[in-house]
Amino acid sequence: MRSVERFPRAVREIRNQWITLADGIRLAARLWLPEDAEADPVPAILEAIPYRKHDGTAARDVPMAAYLAGHGYGYVRLDLRGSGDSEGLLLDEYLAQEHDDCVEVIAWLARQPWCIGKIGMTGISWGGFNALQVAARRPPALAAIITLCSTDERYDGDVHYIGGALSYQNFVWGSAMLAIGSQPPAPDVVGERWRAMWLQRLRNAPLLVARWMENQRRDDYWKHGSVREDYGAITCAVYAVGGWADGYASAIPRLMAGLACPRKALIGPWAHRFPHLGVPGPAIGYLQEALRWWDHWLKGIDTGIMAEPMIRVWMQESVPPRTFYATRPGRWVAEQTWPSPRLRPLRFALNTEGLGEAPRPGPPLAFRSPQSLGVTAGEWCPYGFDGEFPPDQRPDDGQSLVFDSAPLAERIEVLGAPVVTLRIASDRPVAHVVARLCDVAPDGASTRVSYKPLNLTRRDGFAEPVPLEPGRFVTARFALYDLAHAFPAGHRIRLALSTTLWPMIWPAPEDPILTVATGESTLELPVRPPRAEDAALAGFAAAAAGPGAPITTIAPAERRRRVHRDVATGRVTMTFERDWGVLRHDDLELTVSGAGHETYTITDGDPLSARQESQWVVRRSAEAFDVTTRMRTVVTATRESFRVVATLDAYDGEARVASRSWNRAIPRDLL
Repeated sequence: MRSVERFPRAVREIRNQWITLADGIRLAARLWLPEDAEADPVPAILEAIPYRKHDGTAARDVPMAAYLAGHGYGYVRLDLRGSGDSEGLLLDEYLAQEHDDCVEVIAWLARQPWCIGKIGMTGISWGGFNALQVAARRPPALAAIITLCSTDERYDGDVHYIGGALSYQNFVWGSAMLAIGSQPPAPDVVGERWRAMWLQRLRNAPLLVARWMENQRRDDYWKHGSVREDYGAITCAVYAVGGWADGYASAIPRLMAGLACPRKALIGPWAHRFPHLGVPGPAIGYLQEALRWWDHWLKGIDTGIMAEPMIRVWMQESVPPRTFYATRPGRWVAEQTWPSPRLRPLRFALNTEGLGEAPRPGPPLAFRSPQSLGVTAGEWCPYGFDGEFPPDQRPDDGQSLVFDSAPLAERIEVLGAPVVTLRIASDRPVAHVVARLCDVAPDGASTRVSYKPLNLTRRDGFAEPVPLEPGRFVTARFALYDLAHAFPAGHRIRLALSTTLWPMIWPAPEDPILTVATGESTLELPVRPPRAEDAALAGFAAAAAGPGAPITTIAPAERRRRVHRDVATGRVTMTFERDWGVLRHDDLELTVSGAGHETYTITDGDPLSARQESQWVVRRSAEAFDVTTRMRTVVTATRESFRVVATLDAYDGEARVASRSWNRAIPRDLL
């Protein structure tokens, strides 16, 4: 990525700016401004997240913020209430208090002498979530947002539940967030109060894992912050950006279809990253693209961006299955509107002999998967590290009910969400079905291109689950994750159905047998015909950014995944290592490190043997202090309830200054 050392306007940085709210709480912000902004005011762009402006996200904040400030914007990186250097307590994700604070901060920014009164809001992941959520509050000064790797749907579109099944990310993220959030503010920002603020955070730290598990239906808890509840509440301009490898990509087509405000979408091949840092590549000049957006909506400059097609995506070519891709071959394609009227459904019937163009009723097919099926599923939300992508699916395909098409006579390009409709019965009242869509090469290699689990008790909606009547056939119709993929001629399309996907989803309390009615069940693919205008699409500039932060990498970030299978007992153990590395912030004389260790165990044939353990350690050390937080969470289950056992310990040097423990039983609600 090219570093831009000189900008149209010189940049100054305010390392800490206190913003006092109406209730007296002070929030801490880091600002980058053109040096002459008070004489020549500029719009402001706000990012509000809980990941420590001082050191947590500085490596990516500094070059991005400097670039935008150098092009005539004030960039404001805010620590949310109770996080980083800000006062107060952070008690959950996306609370009304968080939105209230952001609305107040936007009004504060609009009043500053260096600001023209027009504000944009942006962010990736959490910051992308609250950009949408705050936009729905319609603060008068907020003119536009860019939301990256985010979602409009908190229940079925985030880390907690997937298709109404409990996600492993609920435990991973809940534990990691508690370890991060229980770190103290920076002593050089808040002064001697840092220790008292730290102890206050530790005393009030919520067990988020349990809180999220207590809400197993799509109730008011999840509706809050899910902007799809009322797309019409958002009237400012929205640019939704993400990547096909990211867990949140499907939210972008939904936003384009649901919103009525001015809107655009961009989906590349990337994982959970900014596009100028995009992996798999190709990375693009995202900051130049963002500048076109901000110039149009915050400065009134006609950059031509709104004359371009509504949605642009990377149409991915077929690739052999691998656990990492440095780049994904493909090309940029676009549609003027979404949903696109150009798409044509291609429907396959699930026949006894495979996927067929016409239904051929035959005998029903029964299947039950081993509890360990899913060890080749990869990560729900890759960050672009080696080992995160799904490898060859043949081991799981061989333990699934598989429907293959004939070899394709011609190339087929698919864009959008595949839809599976099953006439299906279970011999147990609670059961999951998992659908995986795979691209099968002539040599037999199976590359997963989309998938989705469904808790069949929630087949008619996530708010009011209904137990299955054993032996009774029901209809389950559900969309898989959106994709843009080209199936080559000679390849086969495969739909694989299983009853498990461990450890991505928690297993049903019993080990069900599912039966599918052949000839009555279908797979529907949204086929995109060629568009001649795609060849004339303007290319993106090369990735660029401002000068980097003065950070030395002492140890790089790493990801490792291991699987151990005891063939005598049927017990399978998976371990995930998530090492953030060790970084030294040279200007702060501060060293930061963090690492997570996860263990997932299950025994084939016994869903009640499932066990997940997550451990996180976060450390910050400088000459004046050395603080560490350690978080451990263990989840098991009986037929009737989940058990969550957790501990949080905090150390100042070698001395343990706080210790919290939880032991919670949470009833299972058809889960």
